[in-house]
Amino acid sequence: MNFRSTLQATLAALLLSAGLPLAAADTQATDTDGQVSVNWTDPEQFTEVRYSHTFNRPKPEVWLNELRKTLVRTGDRVLEPGQRLDVTITDIKLAGREEPWRGPAYSDVRIVKSVYPPRIDLRFRLTDADGNVIEDGTRELRDLAFLHRGTTHSSEPYRFEKRLLKDWMSREFGDKES
Repeated sequence: MNFRSTLQATLAALLLSAGLPLAAADTQATDTDGQVSVNWTDPEQFTEVRYSHTFNRPKPEVWLNELRKTLVRTGDRVLEPGQRLDVTITDIKLAGREEPWRGPAYSDVRIVKSVYPPRIDLRFRLTDADGNVIEDGTRELRDLAFLHRGTTHSSEPYRFEKRLLKDWMSREFGDKES
């Protein structure tokens, strides 16, 4: 992440922690060094944040930056040279959820079951080296079988959401290594 991206993410985190609304509709947290740039709308409006009641939950910027890194790395693998992909994440619901009815001992425990799949909504635009739009649109990514597919890194944070994004990019833009 370059200095500008770090500064923007830090400012956004400070505004959110102070309870102030973000000034822009999209919060820039862009990695402009690669073929993929990733932005997101106001994280406070994401399903994950609005309906989470955990006291010690990670700040949205933590998991958004992890997902950004996944998109950038995967883009380097699946996009053709000269292509540029701009992604704006518009909503996220991480896999699992809190179950407050389990009692106070479980107040900060995320229960992962098949009925709580990961969900990511996004907008994207793929352009060629001359800036011509190759493809654009919106996608609602879901993985209802996320627990039945297995994972190679069982302790990796946000592994279900990262796999959801990797699978989408490979399907949408064609994996050159397949």
